[in-house]
Amino acid sequence: MSVRVRFAPSPTGYLHIGGLRTALYNYLFARHHGGECLLRIEDTDQTRFVEGAEENIVDICRWAGMEFDESPEHGGPFGPYRQSERTELYRYYANILLEAHMAYRAFDTSEELDAMRDRQKNAGIAAKYDRTVMRSEYTLGAQETQRLLDGGEDYCIRLKVPASGDIRFSDIVRGEITVNARDIDDQILMKSDGFPTYHLANVVDDHLMKITHVIRGEEWLPSTPKHVLLYKAFNWDMPQFAHLPLLLNQDKSKMSKRFGDVLAKSFREKGYFADALVNFVALLGWNPTSDREIFSLPELIESFSLDKVNKAGAVFDTKKLDWMNSQYLREKDPSAYINSIQQFLQKQNILVEDSYVERVFVLIKERISFIHEVPHFADYMFTDSYAIDEEYKAKHWTSESPEIIEKILPFISSIQDFTHDTINTMMSDFTKEQSIQSKLIIHPLRLILTGKPVGAGLYDTMEVLGKQKCVQRIQNFLNN
Repeated sequence: MSVRVRFAPSPTGYLHIGGLRTALYNYLFARHHGGECLLRIEDTDQTRFVEGAEENIVDICRWAGMEFDESPEHGGPFGPYRQSERTELYRYYANILLEAHMAYRAFDTSEELDAMRDRQKNAGIAAKYDRTVMRSEYTLGAQETQRLLDGGEDYCIRLKVPASGDIRFSDIVRGEITVNARDIDDQILMKSDGFPTYHLANVVDDHLMKITHVIRGEEWLPSTPKHVLLYKAFNWDMPQFAHLPLLLNQDKSKMSKRFGDVLAKSFREKGYFADALVNFVALLGWNPTSDREIFSLPELIESFSLDKVNKAGAVFDTKKLDWMNSQYLREKDPSAYINSIQQFLQKQNILVEDSYVERVFVLIKERISFIHEVPHFADYMFTDSYAIDEEYKAKHWTSESPEIIEKILPFISSIQDFTHDTINTMMSDFTKEQSIQSKLIIHPLRLILTGKPVGAGLYDTMEVLGKQKCVQRIQNFLNN
């Protein structure tokens, strides 16, 4: 059996991090098995449609390295791939259910449904549609139903759920699941506006598009018994289900796209690398057998397996993501970052050669996690107007410092080959000759040349700044 999976988001908002994980797991599973992964846009809820959401979904998935085998953009043998373009199909299959008495029409108004819910709430029972008392075909009878239809009365089509009995299905992540039919509502399949609900469209499309595995978030688990009933009503083979664990905040509360900054595009805008974010998201619920944490996309494809996905919620640890981003930043060829760093510098009207930018990046890359941190972290490498850390100055600029720095300045000026090694040799010789501790030189020099208490190695920093710049800064500091 050839594996076919789908990522089926609704364009009711921009892609959030949970949706990115769902897309990624589908993609990894398909590629691992040599199968196909398609993109289907489930846009049946026209009231919540967000302009630009579909484009954002495609853009983020492509940025993350995922190209779909079939999609609205690329087409395919089972299109169209937008549900709003398939409404006639859903009406056809809804009518099949009506004719088989597996579904029925209901003519209730929104006011009548609200009143029903209020009665059930006051009675202390769970809200559930009751076809035996509401304005359904079962209470109206054939003649009244036909009269309403002839009169153009609005109606929806509901699934006829059995009054009792167990509904069973298997989940790759969670094992065997059993739900009693009496706990399942008569789900609306076709709305009065002629559009299907998620449930009917989802099942019909998964069948017609020959989907073998449905990999989606845990929030869809309660809907699965309804989908099982639909598969049985149509006498169709069911796909295998795999419901992914929830994503949790640090305090173990559920991550929600309604709260906080969880949009995938926000992570891109903050400077996270696509491969770092993909690597991090892949480990949110999936546990590889090895202890390693850094995986390229091909390595994720090779290793991925649904039987290693956990049931328990996965905590989204931003500090861990920052660390992972820093690992990717350090491993890549520095030349790949030059254009990005130059853009940040140009916004501050700083113009420097690419070769110098690359040397600065190599100097500080072990101390940053994001490209955009370069101009701020190493501002002293690009301008003479950098701030002096007053606390650092108070601690290390003593009454003896001016005399010591004045003595060493000629030695610095005399170095011909201004490199880390020659600077180090000169400093060592000077401290021995003057019988002073090296810290009495290093801290004042770091203060003068960078203004900061921490940073790259002082001698490496001096080498990149160059002798002329170092001498000039020392002289200006002493004169002021």
